Amino acid sequence: MRILSGVQPSGRLHVGNYFGAIRQFLELQEKGHECFYFIANYHALTSLQDKKAMEESSLHVAMALVAFGIDPARSVIFLQSDVPQVAELCWVLNCVCPVSQMEKATGYKDKVAKGIAPNMGLFDYPVLQAADIIIYDSNLVPVGQDQKQHIEITRDLAGKFNRTFGGEILVVPEAFIVPEVAVVPGIDGQKMSKSYDNAIELFAAAKQTQKRCAQIVTDSTPLESPKDPDKCNVFALLKLFAAEEETRQIADKYRSGGYGYGHAKGRLAELINERFAAARLRYEQLEKNPDEIGRILREGGEKARQAAEKTMTRVRDACGILRNM
Repeated sequence: MRILSGVQPSGRLHVGNYFGAIRQFLELQEKGHECFYFIANYHALTSLQDKKAMEESSLHVAMALVAFGIDPARSVIFLQSDVPQVAELCWVLNCVCPVSQMEKATGYKDKVAKGIAPNMGLFDYPVLQAADIIIYDSNLVPVGQDQKQHIEITRDLAGKFNRTFGGEILVVPEAFIVPEVAVVPGIDGQKMSKSYDNAIELFAAAKQTQKRCAQIVTDSTPLESPKDPDKCNVFALLKLFAAEEETRQIADKYRSGGYGYGHAKGRLAELINERFAAARLRYEQLEKNPDEIGRILREGGEKARQAAEKTMTRVRDACGILRNM
């Protein structure tokens, strides 16, 4: 099966990104699927409009994927912008996409409801996303339940194109609903997000991770008093990292009293640093050798363009788009 997924380069990756995306990427690669993983810099442009930040974030995401074990020999890692055919297909799909369908997109409506002034890129975001998926003849797209609508839009557009121009020209993908991951809380208890400045970064130094964990908001229950682990932000994060037996033991300590939030925060920092130690070391090596990540992205871009051009050849032929080149 061919898998397609992307990560927006909108800042430093954090614990939520690992559990929400990177861990699934690795599992799909290990199952032997043909995986295409891209850095969605065109998508990021809808909100990130700073040259230096875009460049740095794009390289950061690429290095993070490789550092965690996405293997360029088994998976295709590339920049969205290195495949010009995706913008071409986006235009073609725009020409069969009803405006009303975009107006109903939940991502667009949510941002408008939050007072974000929408640009055309944000409005057209689902069509570009559909082009990303369709252009590589993707069979499966890993998404959470809350993102299922994006795949439904992609399926609708692929089907409408096929009906309009006659024939099974475009592969109609399926959503691969990833196992539900509990919402990863940030240090303030809200969902962990770069926009809320409440994240625990994946590639921070060990001492920085300890400091960030120490900042997690808790109530004022005294050390000696019993505590409810199910109402604690620290414990919610601990459950993601600790083995089942240790999680049970820590929960018992919470309920028994004599175990403070400081103890839990310290153990959380240890677990995070242990889990990500190897990836952090690899990341440091890549930072010292930028030519390697450049080579990986160039080779990945070439593979992605070859796959994309096969699809666009069929699309142009079906539409009657002549190319005298």
